[in-house]
Amino acid sequence: MMSVSDLARRPVPPLDERSREIFRLIVETYLDQGEPVGSRMLSRLLTSSLSPASVRNVMSDLEALGLIYAPHISAGRLPTEIGLRFFVDAFLEVGDLASSERAEIEEKVRLVGDGRGMENLLTEATNLLSGLSRGAGIVVTTKSDMRLRHIEFIRLEPAKGLAVLVGENGEVENRILDLPPGVTASQLVEAGNFLNAHVVGRTLGEAKRRIAALKDDTATALDKLSQALVDQGLAIWSGASAGQPAQLIVRGRANLLENLSAAEDVERLRLLFDDLETKSGMIELLDLAEGGNGVRIFIGSENKLFSLSGSSLVVAPYKGGTESIVGAVGVIGPTRLNYRRVVPMVDYTARIVSRLLQHKAGDREA
Repeated sequence: MMSVSDLARRPVPPLDERSREIFRLIVETYLDQGEPVGSRMLSRLLTSSLSPASVRNVMSDLEALGLIYAPHISAGRLPTEIGLRFFVDAFLEVGDLASSERAEIEEKVRLVGDGRGMENLLTEATNLLSGLSRGAGIVVTTKSDMRLRHIEFIRLEPAKGLAVLVGENGEVENRILDLPPGVTASQLVEAGNFLNAHVVGRTLGEAKRRIAALKDDTATALDKLSQALVDQGLAIWSGASAGQPAQLIVRGRANLLENLSAAEDVERLRLLFDDLETKSGMIELLDLAEGGNGVRIFIGSENKLFSLSGSSLVVAPYKGGTESIVGAVGVIGPTRLNYRRVVPMVDYTARIVSRLLQHKAGDREA
């Protein structure tokens, strides 16, 4: 069995055996059904004989400790975020995945990883996590510093363009950028020709330094519009931030919407995805993954990224060829995620992705 001892722990209140059993039943029923649990139902579920009145007394004590609450008058009880964290730390034990699930994850991820680039590998991992968990699968990754073989600029609309970067290893990165006002087709070609003459064979980091060194010369070789394209093509893409470029892949938003009925829940979910798609949100996820080895669980407002949405994140880091953490895979869902099932799923997927990336790095070095 795999415990969650590596998760961040909080001090837990002292509970006697009766209180622990009632609390555990409230949380497990909530995770399974999503409904408040009343004293009559609990008295029937308990292994020991206890009247509904006695159960209500215990529930009152648990409520005073901040572990459960009543969503409205005369309702049963639901766990609070503090209660869910207490449950995860004190009660949750997760087993391994079924052999069929392990085989499915490994086969699908390896099939894509063997035949195509890293982005396809990560996209497939995201799709798998979404499908198996019924939550939204996510992958956050730093951009690989590939060596360039070709750069080209393509107009998408008057104010938007696409920078296509092809690496020596065959990987392709497409970057959406803002076109300067009045840019012409000939200037797009001119900017691409300039980059191909000066940065091919270099990594992106080396290319940026090369262009910086040529800045005075480029002012005469290129007009201002083309110079802006050169700068954007090398330095700007969706999700970039200073010193730590990153990208986010999210699959399975519809899975989350299926479980929402109230308009305010849908709005909270929208806010969550708005946060995720900002640069700070993506770097935040990478920071979460780097905060400790193995799987980590974040519930609701424990992290500012989820403070408005009432969501939970189960996340694990994966490593590249240098054995350093280069990204994270995970599942976002409602706080009533099936943690017992999702935790080993995320853990195993992260390990498979790490293994494939390290294998690819070894092949390139050979």
